[in-house]
Amino acid sequence: MRLRSILVLSILVFSCCVGADAIQPKLRRTQPRTADVAKPDSQAQTKAADHQPTVVDVGKSVATTPWSIVALLTLLTLLPAILLASTPFVRLLVIFHFLRQALGTQSIPTNQTLIGLSLFLTYFIMQPVGVTVYQNAVVPLQGGKIQITTALDRGSAPVKEFMLRYAREKDLALFVELSKEPRPKKPSDLSMRVVVPAYIISELKAGFQIGAVLFLPFLVIDMAVASITTAVGMMQLPPVVISTPLKLLVFVMADGWHLLVGAIMKSFY
Repeated sequence: MRLRSILVLSILVFSCCVGADAIQPKLRRTQPRTADVAKPDSQAQTKAADHQPTVVDVGKSVATTPWSIVALLTLLTLLPAILLASTPFVRLLVIFHFLRQALGTQSIPTNQTLIGLSLFLTYFIMQPVGVTVYQNAVVPLQGGKIQITTALDRGSAPVKEFMLRYAREKDLALFVELSKEPRPKKPSDLSMRVVVPAYIISELKAGFQIGAVLFLPFLVIDMAVASITTAVGMMQLPPVVISTPLKLLVFVMADGWHLLVGAIMKSFY
């Protein structure tokens, strides 16, 4: 029994020694591999360090923001109000809506079409004024020759001159009285506080006047069709079914868009 136990122990010790000798070369061989793996890790760390996001100091960036960008963003927010208040956009849009009602077409042309047409016609009319504003105010401001307040005064002068050309004297007198300002010696002495609302009212009246004139020929067609259908005894047939195609036919045959747009544009020149 002792002999068996001794043999078993000797076999176990021999096997352990053989296993240790076999494991050591493998560990020695795997050490360079660990070093090789460490190199890409270090390279990845350096690349990650290179691609780290830069932190921007908000206070410094705001402090160094050019005033021209601030003025441009402010102007963009006020652009719809400026477009409605100081341009012929209101008059054009009112006229086109009256025309659509007179023709009897409820949604043709669409609102987007009428607004786009009014916008580009407004650009065509106001383009000389915009060039004057750019030369007198924007160019010196970009060159650093004048301040923002001076640029605003120079830029508002051509726009005020345009509005005074089409604002009625009656409307100007109304707002001068309401504002309790002293009577000016000449129209250019009026403030924008008085000129802008007077110009808007004058444009609305001009648009309604032209729209009423546009309604008259189409109203005659409606009345004639209604009287004829009533006399014939076609009581159940709506007159609009007959008058609308007739009005469209008359408008197209007379080249109505050309005549209308031409008359509107000539009124500004």
